[in-house]
Amino acid sequence: MSNRTGAMLIAAALLCSSGTSHAQSQDPSSGTGGSNFFGNIFSGPKSAPAPQAAPGPNGSPPPWSGEDGGSGHPLMTASAIREAAANFPNCVAGMWPDAARRNITQENFQRFTADLQPDLRIMDLMDSQPEFTKAIWDYLDILVNDNRMAKGREILAKYKPQFDAMEKAYGVDRYAVASIWGIESNYSTQMGDRNVVNSTATLACVGRRQAYFKDEFLTALEILNRGDLRPEQMRGSWAGAFGPTQFMPTAFKRYAVDADGDGRRDVVDNAADLIASTANNLKKDGWQTGRTWGYEVVLPEGFNFMLADKAKAMTIAQWQSQGMKRADGKTFPDTTEKAYLLAPAGAQGPGFLMLQNFRVIMKYNPAEAYALAIGHFADRLRGGPPFVQPWPRHERVLSRAERLELQQLLAQRGYYKGTPDGQFGGQTREALRGFQASIGTPADGFASSDVLERLRGR
Repeated sequence: MSNRTGAMLIAAALLCSSGTSHAQSQDPSSGTGGSNFFGNIFSGPKSAPAPQAAPGPNGSPPPWSGEDGGSGHPLMTASAIREAAANFPNCVAGMWPDAARRNITQENFQRFTADLQPDLRIMDLMDSQPEFTKAIWDYLDILVNDNRMAKGREILAKYKPQFDAMEKAYGVDRYAVASIWGIESNYSTQMGDRNVVNSTATLACVGRRQAYFKDEFLTALEILNRGDLRPEQMRGSWAGAFGPTQFMPTAFKRYAVDADGDGRRDVVDNAADLIASTANNLKKDGWQTGRTWGYEVVLPEGFNFMLADKAKAMTIAQWQSQGMKRADGKTFPDTTEKAYLLAPAGAQGPGFLMLQNFRVIMKYNPAEAYALAIGHFADRLRGGPPFVQPWPRHERVLSRAERLELQQLLAQRGYYKGTPDGQFGGQTREALRGFQASIGTPADGFASSDVLERLRGR
C-alpha cells in the first residue's frame, strides 16, 4: 500500500493502472492524497477519493452515506459497518494485550484511546468509485507547475544545511526528496486533518482491511508512547498517512531517524528529521547515488509496443539497438544500465526508459504516474527543461462506464480474462494490445475513445 495523501486534494481521480503509495505502507487500501490520486492514473487504485458530499451542519465534515461500499466486500455492507461501529469500544479495548506486548503503558493506552469514536465517513472514502479520471498530462500539469517549483526552490534554499547533511549521510538526491515533499503535501500545506489514531482505530475495527490497519493503529500508539510525536502532530489522511512526506505509522517505524540528535524523530515539524527520514526510506529501498530515474525517449516508427512492459527490462544498449534515442538528443551516460519502457499515452505520446531509481520511487508509491511526476519534478527543480515531446491532449479520457464497457467488450472477444470493474491495470492493457494487434493498429494498450469505438464495431 502506501503512505501518501497530498495530491488527493488536487482533483478527482485518474486513469487507472496499478499502485500504492509508499512511505505510507504497502497496502492498496491506504488512500491518501497523492497516493490515491496517483494510484488511479494507470496503476490499480489505492483507493480513489470519493465524490464530494455535501458538508454536515455548521460546515462539519460530511457524514457517512449509510450505503454499501463499492467494493462489494461483505465487511463493507451498510449492515456490517453499523454492527462493527456498535462494537467499536470493545474492539479498541480488545487491542490492549497487543499494545502491552509492544511495551505501550496502560496509562498511555487509556490516554490515547479514551475519546476515540468510529469515523464512518472513512468507509465511503475507502470504497469510492470515481466516475471520471484524469489524463496523465493533466495530472502532470497539476502537480508540476510554476508555483510548486518556485516553492520547492525556496525550500531547497531555506533548508540547504539539512539537505547537505542528508546527501552526505544517505547519498540520495536532494531534488528527489524535495519533489516528494512538494507533491505529497504541497510543501506542508495539504497534509490532511484527521486524527491518525482515530482513523486507524476506525479502520482496525470496521471495514475490509482490519488486520492491516490494526498494525497501523498499534504502531501509531507506539509512536506516541515513545514520545517522538505529540498527539496534535499526528493528523493526516483518512488512511493514517501524516506529515509533509506522508508516512504511514509502520513506515515511520521503519524509516524515521533522529537527524539532529534531540531524542525525537519528528517528521512533522523538524526539517532535519523530515528530510533525513524521507531519504532513509529511499536509500533502504535501493536508491542509487548519482543516478537519474530515467530518460524521455523517442520511439522509432513501427515500434513493437509489446516491449513496453515492466517485466521486459533490457540494457540501454539493447534499447538503442531497437532504434531508441533520447528525446533531447543527448547520449546515454551508461549503456549497461537496465531499464524498462513506459509509454503512458501509447503510440501518440512520449516514451520513457525507467531505471532503478524509478523503481525505488514506485516503492514509495507504486503508481507509475506518481513516480513519473516525482522524477520530472525533481529534474525541473534541478533546472531541467519540460518534456520534449507533446502529449495527445486531443484524447478524451473514458468515463468509468466506458472503461467498464471496454473491458466487457474485450472479454466478449476473448481478450480479457478478468472480472470487468472499470479499473485499468496490466491485464486490461495486455487485452487491449491483443485486440489492437488483431486489427492492425499499434498495439500500445492505450484506452482511447477510438479503440472503444472499434470494439463496438462502429
